[in-house]
Order: sequence, then C-alpha cells, then structure tokens
Amino acid sequence: MEFYREISNAFEEMRQTRRFLHMYPELSFQESKTAAFIAAQYDAMGISYEPNFGGGYGLVARIKGAKPGKTIALRADFDALPIQDQKEVPYRSQTPNVSHACGHDGHTAMLLTVARVLKKHEHELTGNYVFIHQPAEEHPPGGAKDMINAGCLNGVDAIFGTHLWSLFDSGHVYTAQGPLMAAASNFKITLIGKGGHGGAPQTSVDAIALTATVIQQLQQIISRRLNPLSPAVLSIGALEAGETFNIIAEKAILKGTVRVFDIATRTEIYDEMSRILKGLCLSAGASYELDIIEGYPPVINDDRCAQFLHDFAYSVPAVVDSHFIEPLMIGEDFAYYLEQVPGAFFFTGAKPKSGIAYPHHHGKFDFDEEAMIAGAQTMLGTVLKYQET
Repeated sequence: MEFYREISNAFEEMRQTRRFLHMYPELSFQESKTAAFIAAQYDAMGISYEPNFGGGYGLVARIKGAKPGKTIALRADFDALPIQDQKEVPYRSQTPNVSHACGHDGHTAMLLTVARVLKKHEHELTGNYVFIHQPAEEHPPGGAKDMINAGCLNGVDAIFGTHLWSLFDSGHVYTAQGPLMAAASNFKITLIGKGGHGGAPQTSVDAIALTATVIQQLQQIISRRLNPLSPAVLSIGALEAGETFNIIAEKAILKGTVRVFDIATRTEIYDEMSRILKGLCLSAGASYELDIIEGYPPVINDDRCAQFLHDFAYSVPAVVDSHFIEPLMIGEDFAYYLEQVPGAFFFTGAKPKSGIAYPHHHGKFDFDEEAMIAGAQTMLGTVLKYQET
C-alpha cells in the first residue's frame, strides 16, 4: 500500500507535469523539446536512460531491482495532434493549431510518476523495469517500430500500457482478452474526369457526379460484400473537388480509413474498392488512382496478461471497477510491442466530472486529471505483482 500512497501523494506534481506538456505540445516526429523535458526528469531522478532511441526522439529508461526477477516494460506516448485547442483553461495549448487532444500528456506524466516511485524503492525491488517513452504514435508509420528495431524490448518478458479515455467512467479500468483495437489504414482516391462549362455538361466528365456514385458503392462493401461476422469499418473523412459554381470539376480527391481486426478482411476490402473504381470509371470515361497507407496492425492482448490485469485491477485503491469490453475500432501502434512480447493494453476511464465529455481528437478534449492516479497505480501495481507470476 505504500507504493499506492506515494502515487496519490504525487498527484499534484503529476498534474503539473501534465499541464506543462499540455501547454507546449509538439507534433509527431517533431517532439524535441518534449523529449528534452522527459530526459531532464530522469536526470533529476537519477535514473539512467538512453535518449534519441530508435533514431528519433524516443527515450528508454531502466531500473534494476536488488533481487533477480522478470524484466517488465511500461510504455507511454508523448506526441500531440494538429488540432487547435478550443478549451478555455489556464493550461490551454500555447502552440497554434497543435494540442494534446488525445491524452498523451497524461500518459507521460503517469509513467514519470511510476518511475519516480519505483526509483525510491529500487533497493527492495525484484526484477527489472523498463520505461518506454515513445514519440509519433499519432502518425503512421509511428514511433514504435523504430524503437523495437533499436532494442527497447531486448530481454523484456512482458509489457503493459494504458490510454486515458475521456468517454469511459473515471477511475474504471477496461481491457480485453485477444483483440482490443483494430488495424487501421488510410487511403486516398483520385478521380480524374474532364472539366467543362456548367452549362454544357455533355462535353465533360463530371468528377463530382462520379464521386457521389463512388461513395455510395464503397459503402456497400461493408454491408453487402463482406461476411457480417467479420467486423469492419470504411469511412470517407475528406473530399476535395471543384473551384466555383459554373465549372464542372475535372478532379476529385477522397480520403478515408479502413478498420478491421483481420488483415485478410482488409485485403478483401481494398480488392473490392479497386474493382468498384475500375468499373465505375470505365463506364464514366474517367480514370482513378488508389493510394493505400497501411497503418498499424490490430492490438491483440495476450489472454493470460489481460486476465491478470483485469483481476488484479480490483485490488488497486483508486480503481473503482475493472471491465472486459468489446474491441474498439480505433488504432494504436502499441500493437507492434504485443507482436514481440506478451502483454496487455488497457483503458483508464477519465470522463470529466462535469461538463461535456468531448471525444478524443476534438478541439475541446480534456479528461479528469484525478484518473491519472488510477492509471499510475494500476501500472505500478501490475508490474510489481506480475513479478510473482
């Protein structure tokens, strides 16, 4: 219980760390000042670390316990998003059009707090502890693969990580055995027709009219072409076409995402997209380009680690309840760590106590900061208890 009390007692410092990071966010692959801040924290703690890990801004710190045991890793991401902070709060982002609209500032604050508490007790610890501070989670190809290739998981027996979640009840823990989050990929479709005068449509190939048909047909893939027992999402998120009211657009660009839990299903979706585009463009006298950016694989928890985490969370003082949930269609590059070593990812509920709970990636996103106590206590207790398994 002493460990848990120290996490609770460190809440104000943890909150101040989170708010500082929130005020000075940096985008994926640009997080030099954030990385320097994290390094300074480990310098102050007297914990050894390796900066610029994986050739980027990653950092890996380590604590070696007094007694032999397992080597367990914890991971936190620290990049922000290209979103204007719309909150009217004292810790509002000071960087125009960049904000921590996903909680990565809180993840970093929690992991630093866990490291600080473990360092204080290193003379009585069993096993070794690895703290992975990862950049660029928000932007594929992400930061995880480079850090893994550089050896952040060398000798690691298990890994755990969490994500503060503003739409889940604060202080609750949520995880799943097997799939927890989807494989996420992006696509860009360019439709190329023939421009013309709005008053003489017969002389042109209308890219906007073609776009409307393409969107309708793409939506049929999920509802009519796939096995309904294979969960999948295909969403169009952006459309660029046309210049003014009386010119028929020659080109249209659609951008979207595909989310699945089975990679074979993703392949089937893109094959269907190609077939639809080929047929519609042939009939319209147009052409197309389909560019696919394959994102992260699905986050698949180790069954044993997820069960352990779920059961153990009940004993954590700041945790209200522990839940197994259905998988979510969001993506996370924590998936790459779980492809290499056993482990489990979980959500720490952080719904604000008052006001609107804005979703992640929203300009007014925020979370209940006291939920960081539950998240940090769960991470700390999990790595200590897992030594006994």
